[in-house]
Amino acid sequence: MRASPHRCKLLESNRENWKEPKPLIDILEENDEIIVVTEFAGFQRENLTIHVKNQRLTLSAENADRKYHKSLNLPRRVIPETIRTEFKNGVLEIRLKKGAEEKTIDKIAG
Repeated sequence: MRASPHRCKLLESNRENWKEPKPLIDILEENDEIIVVTEFAGFQRENLTIHVKNQRLTLSAENADRKYHKSLNLPRRVIPETIRTEFKNGVLEIRLKKGAEEKTIDKIAG
């Protein structure tokens, strides 16, 4: 079966408009830490920038043909100075410790 020129042209046109999907992000909460896992396939460790300030996590990645930027709000209990990162096989894992939870008093004294 032979493809018609019109059909091939349509496929080429769609490829030009195709955009690469943005990295997926998962946010997990464990007893004492928040874990952010995101995939950065095609990026190298030196292309990644991770910044935490004012309970906001900012992720940026850039290489010759792509740019990515994402900001996430973090819970107030997260301690920014405790950030640990690991980048392996295109997957970035960020771990942040949580501070002690403030307990509310349910009983009224008196």
